[in-house]
Amino acid sequence: MRYIFNFPDIGEGLDEGTVIEWYVEKGQQINAGDSLVKMETDKVVTDIPSPKTGIIAAIYGKVGETIHVGNALVEIDIEGISGKDAIEEAKITTEAVQEEGAGVVGTLEIAGNNAYLPASEEGTSSNEYNQKKSAKKILATPVARSVARELGVNIDNVIGTGPAGRVMKEDIHSYLQKNTSQFVKTSSVEVEEERIEIKPLTQLRKTIAKNMIQSIHNAAHMTVFDEVEISELVRVRDKYKEKFAEKQVKLSYLPFVLKATALALKKFKALNSQMDLENSQMIYKKYYNIGIAVDTEDGLIVPVIKDVDKLSIFQLAQKVNEIAEKARKREISMEDMKDGTFTITSFGSIGGQFAVPVINYPQAGILGIGRIMKKPVVKEDVVVPGVIMPLSLSVDHRIADGGETTRFINQIMDYLADPVSLIMD
Repeated sequence: MRYIFNFPDIGEGLDEGTVIEWYVEKGQQINAGDSLVKMETDKVVTDIPSPKTGIIAAIYGKVGETIHVGNALVEIDIEGISGKDAIEEAKITTEAVQEEGAGVVGTLEIAGNNAYLPASEEGTSSNEYNQKKSAKKILATPVARSVARELGVNIDNVIGTGPAGRVMKEDIHSYLQKNTSQFVKTSSVEVEEERIEIKPLTQLRKTIAKNMIQSIHNAAHMTVFDEVEISELVRVRDKYKEKFAEKQVKLSYLPFVLKATALALKKFKALNSQMDLENSQMIYKKYYNIGIAVDTEDGLIVPVIKDVDKLSIFQLAQKVNEIAEKARKREISMEDMKDGTFTITSFGSIGGQFAVPVINYPQAGILGIGRIMKKPVVKEDVVVPGVIMPLSLSVDHRIADGGETTRFINQIMDYLADPVSLIMD
């Protein structure tokens, strides 16, 4: 029997992914649980395992192409057809869909921990699958539809050259060549093609854009700015960074900021909450999971350190190092991104002093750390050299008012000015 395995819904509201790497090829024997493909979703790069043992008969989606949840990833022969026969049948099957990436949309369910099964199409034969697809009014592969959306082409106006008049991605490009001269229309502005470069949005960039808009539309942003003198914190860090380095752990200022924030959140519960308007209630969280905004080549991601209040400075330094290494290797998992209650972003490492951080909705606040610098400060009526850390705190003004917000950032500043208090309070 030919089994069609659709791109599964792996949670977190994801609806599409981009093919990064295939681990299998047509005719290959695979076992249930074996990795089929590496996909870049809106939030992470993850491997998709096979739900069945059998022979790969067809593969949908080339590297770099976008696959929507519910569209076919692979066809698996689970009745023991030989590799050669599977390849021959795959050729017959894909004659109706020459462009890889076409698929079938069905209800999905999770079976076990790693195997994802398409409930409504389980066991559907390739012929039945293609008949269902060809019954639609507009025939087009998901890849063609994606290309049409990205280039602003009305796919209804494109004449398909694929089987049964199916619109292929080549048809989209051909349509553009015939209907545009030396100009490309983008964002309602016509510019010369030679003077621009067009690249498709990555999944991560799409998600960043979506989350930013969601935050601005759903939270009442308010931002306060302040500076804290941290000469004592600098002294403490300098004293211990070599000892940490002997244990292969880099000690930055971030672990101290994490600890200070978690302890302050314990005293100001509104900043560790979210508003549930649908049920007319507030949700105050008694755990302190702080997300760290990490700047990667692909965009901003926010992995979460769990139970920050329970970890020592050394343990927090280890966690920060682990997150940095995972981000560099693109190994951040979905679990690493879940259940944050507050967020910290350190734009100062790049050079900024102050900013207006955008809340990681539905959280109540986000703390920005600016560039640490030496400045003259007044101590006991005497101007002396000091070390200043700029702070920018954005909060949802529906949840926290000005007084509570100011007291919260003052508490963080007190901890950072006197780092010993982090273990005394």
